[in-house]
Amino acid sequence: MPSKDLGSALLAAAFATAVSVAPLGATAFAEGLRIGTSYKLMTLDPHYADLNENTSLLSHIYERLVNQDEHLEPQPGLATSWRQLSPTQWEFKLRDGVRFHDGSPFTARDVVYSIERVRDFLKPPSGGFQLYVKGIKAVTTPDPLTVVIETSSDAPTLPLSLTSIFIMPHKADGFATTEELNSQARPVGTGPYKFDSWQSGEVLNLVRYDAYWGNATAWSDVTFRVIESPAARVAALSTGDVDIADYIPARDVEGLENRGLKVDSISAARSNFLQFDIGRDQPPGVTGKSGDPIKNPFRDKRVRQALTMATDRAFLADRILLGYGTAAAQLFPPGLSGTSVKLKVEAPDYDGAKKLLAEAGFSDGFNVMLAGPAGRYPGDSESLQAIAQNWARIGISVQPVVAPFSVFATQRSNGDYPVWYGGCSGEAVTLCLDAVLASPNTDLGTGSLNYGKYHNESFDEMLVKAKAMEAGPERNESLARATELVMADYPILPLYHFHLIVGHGQKVGSYAVHPRGWTTAMQATPSED
Repeated sequence: MPSKDLGSALLAAAFATAVSVAPLGATAFAEGLRIGTSYKLMTLDPHYADLNENTSLLSHIYERLVNQDEHLEPQPGLATSWRQLSPTQWEFKLRDGVRFHDGSPFTARDVVYSIERVRDFLKPPSGGFQLYVKGIKAVTTPDPLTVVIETSSDAPTLPLSLTSIFIMPHKADGFATTEELNSQARPVGTGPYKFDSWQSGEVLNLVRYDAYWGNATAWSDVTFRVIESPAARVAALSTGDVDIADYIPARDVEGLENRGLKVDSISAARSNFLQFDIGRDQPPGVTGKSGDPIKNPFRDKRVRQALTMATDRAFLADRILLGYGTAAAQLFPPGLSGTSVKLKVEAPDYDGAKKLLAEAGFSDGFNVMLAGPAGRYPGDSESLQAIAQNWARIGISVQPVVAPFSVFATQRSNGDYPVWYGGCSGEAVTLCLDAVLASPNTDLGTGSLNYGKYHNESFDEMLVKAKAMEAGPERNESLARATELVMADYPILPLYHFHLIVGHGQKVGSYAVHPRGWTTAMQATPSED
């Protein structure tokens, strides 16, 4: 396995708060930072889409009540402390002396405005933030620096949910629309950097906020260049066009180090998987060997199990990711809270897979389109090619289809694919269980990433009961049992937990990679040279 993972001491220093950096001399503030990122900022609205490209880049401008450290544990942010008053009430004490970029003071009214905007006003098409605030019944303000949140049911992990909600300044004339934030107004937050300019899909420019409440930010200005191609990001770093490049392919690590560049990595709190269209009778891109349409094979558990048995996940982790990843059997890596130690990745069993296919009525196999993004995640398109070869051994003819993530995501939402490559990360495994595997339910806010329309009532019930428990061993065990039950139904095919790899040049002394996969200037400290 690679030996590039950062030590916990460095990560703890970098993530005690979302923007903590080591004290620096005055000369360290003079130069700007150029970052080549795979993330394409889709919107300037911090509440519109719960995607890493938005939450990562907008975290320079906006902040949350609660942050997360490198172990995904809650830490003070705009709230300095919190306590549970009753099973359905939490009190948050807010940080004094914080001001927004326009000079207005941060108060409890801004918290109420932000939560109600997410809960009541915005209706994103998919992947929105309603999941985190769906259970909030009321938000009251006993004083300008205190917020009391009342939930409709027990909410033992509410502080963790609030690590996903950015705080905006309130407006007296109603909620700001997404269109306003994208076109007419400059986004205003309390974060360490102020918005300067934005070319959608190309460049985001930020400047240091000198009145920031926290530690002094390390860079006078930051430019994010969107470089979706991994090869192009590596080239930009190699030639010095950028100071930092994220999501470096494992195959390029050795070459970068030979050029004197530095590479850091950490295991991601996430998994990548294949997701099946289970909801439709006849999804597109699936035919019999003769080319004629057939019934949806993925509605049969035996087919999903056979495809899982025929996928060499160890090969993907060891050969395609070059050891910068581990084969997956569930949504989060074992060892994190709520995961199961019983779920293991088995070696491929092609004969057993063929037998299951025959039992399901597909002894001759079938043809299928397998879709995914190109360069969005480490090993994504290469994994599709390897999986196609695996499945060919049991009679499944695969047509891999890859596209830039923005195109892929649109087509996936439109229902153009029968099987596709997906991913999920979050502040806790419950968020991915809710989003990917729980039945779509707008009232409960579940199933936002359940594009395959999978439904398992027993799992839904177990998950609801587990989430209602207080944080601790009993809750973790209940989540593990629920995970074991649902994974025995093969609703998705977990592939791997990849490592996040970031490269940087001589201007950057160190970069603390976060397991959530964020790319921020706050994680970088300037070189002392």
